[in-house]
Formats: sequence, C-alpha cells, structure tokens
Amino acid sequence: MDKKIHTTKEKIEKAYKEMAEKFGYKNKMAAPKLVKVTINSATGSGVKKDKNKNDFVMGRLAKITGQKPSVRGAKKSIASFKTRQGDPIGVSVNLRGARMYGFLDKLLNISLPRTKDFRGIERKIVDDIGNLTLGIKEHTIFPETSDEELKDVFGLSVTIVTTAKTKPEALAFFEAMGFPFKK
Repeated sequence: MDKKIHTTKEKIEKAYKEMAEKFGYKNKMAAPKLVKVTINSATGSGVKKDKNKNDFVMGRLAKITGQKPSVRGAKKSIASFKTRQGDPIGVSVNLRGARMYGFLDKLLNISLPRTKDFRGIERKIVDDIGNLTLGIKEHTIFPETSDEELKDVFGLSVTIVTTAKTKPEALAFFEAMGFPFKK
C-alpha cells in the first residue's frame, strides 16, 4: 500500500518518477522541475487615495510568504491613468528553495480548499511554455490573515515557473504533484 505523501518536496520526487515512465526520460535532469514561485499584487490607483496601501499590502504578503516583498514601479507614464514613470503600482515576491516548497504546500493543502465555491483549477491556466498562473481574489484564504482585516481585502496572482517545455508535459507534472484540476 502506498504511503500518504505529506510534503511538496516528496510529491515532486514522486512526480519525477511518474514523468520518467510516461515521457521516457533517460535522465532525471530531463524531467520538469520547479524554478520559482512569483506572487504579485497590484495596488494601482489605490495608492493615490491611501498612501499606506503599499505598506499594508507589503505587510500582508510578508506574513503570507515569509519574505519581504519589493515595490514595483510603473514602466512608463500614462496620462489617462494619471501615472508617472516610477510611481509605485504593485508589490512582488519571488520565492525559491525551501520557502517556495513551504508556500506551495500551504497553497495546495490549506488555502485553495478554503476558497469559496472551489471546484478545481482550470487546465487552461497552464501556458504553452509550462508555467501556471493562478489568480486569487481574496488574500484572506491564507491562514496568516485574521478575520478583523476584512475591510482591506486585495487580490493577488501566483505564477509557478517550471522547466517543462510543452503544455502537456507541464499538465502531467502539475497533476503528478497533486494540483487539484477540474475533471
């Protein structure tokens, strides 16, 4: 009988073995692997109204990810949005190594099941070069956020970057890792 796998790292090792059988890899290094996880949240025009919006979002993302986020500025000026080049418009975190595995473990086992009306992840969110980008409407699905913070809810996007070369290869890798795709 197969033991229940608890950590994401063990899931990935199991995924490598399944992928080698399915796609015929002769070397373990040819199988897809995780590179990084990027978490982004746009603050946009909210900064003009509330100067502390970036600090609030940075604090919450730091609690969720365990790493200090960096502020991202506008790449160019857009007059109709009243944005100048360099104005802070978002917050970003790149996770690698142990923090990446810990975040993915928390995302798959705790946060996604807590999402309201969650029925699985669409397969179309995996792009042609093997990356998965997941949009989360409310940051409150993470256990680090408390319920009294419900007045300042923000969304974020999670991008999981892999070394997979094609979409079918990436889908097989994510399924072997235990991502809850829709049937």
